[in-house]
Amino acid sequence: MSPTAQRSEQAALPDPSESLLAVRDLDAGYGDLQVLDGVDMDVADGEYVVVVGPNGAGKSTVMKSVFGLTTYMGGEIVFDGADISQRRPDQIIHEGIGYVPQSDNVFESLSVRENLEMGAYILDEVPEGRIEAVYDRFPVLGERSAQKAGTLSGGQRQMLAMGRALMLDPDLLLLDEPSAGLAPDLVAEMFDRIDGINDDGTAVLMVEQNAKEALRRCDRGYVLVQGKNRYQDAGETLLNDQQVRRDFLGG
Repeated sequence: MSPTAQRSEQAALPDPSESLLAVRDLDAGYGDLQVLDGVDMDVADGEYVVVVGPNGAGKSTVMKSVFGLTTYMGGEIVFDGADISQRRPDQIIHEGIGYVPQSDNVFESLSVRENLEMGAYILDEVPEGRIEAVYDRFPVLGERSAQKAGTLSGGQRQMLAMGRALMLDPDLLLLDEPSAGLAPDLVAEMFDRIDGINDDGTAVLMVEQNAKEALRRCDRGYVLVQGKNRYQDAGETLLNDQQVRRDFLGG
């Protein structure tokens, strides 16, 4: 183990009240199947954090657990000072968290605009300004406002899914494999879009298969292995750590 990785593992965790999102000693899974074993994770206000690791490491389970989509088995999830460990997704969305799953993340039979309106379903009235803000961020959606979501390309669907999650102006955006299935020439554009969302003040917690590019862009990264924390550090530090590169980034 490299000195950098050792420091990452042994670093003291901040008090949960100091983080926008603080996950402490989290055990979670699906039914009787435990996937996460004592996971710790933090996201500061406005921070960009990436979770990487091998297939089956529990990366997506962390995201789903924060959004109340797994079986809670122990530990603590604190968001903006409130314990949300055992809340339902329909309650969590009111707290200021948006979630974009990897697949099945648009309503295919609805138009682009109708999908965005669904993103604000908890409001009495859909703010027109929010829709226009999404169109400003993703101009192609504005051009296809009346088009059925099921006819969009893969990249356009991801933009729509993110746009819908942004309709409530969340403090934290959870992104599960946003580049999955995209053509190589569209991956960089997708990352640029996410950079822009974060630059405008929205904290991002992202699981990503393109680990090298994700770590290059983020503030901090976590490496999960078999449902447990293995390393945590600044994105560039993890990217340049020889052991992390050899074991998890393909050299």
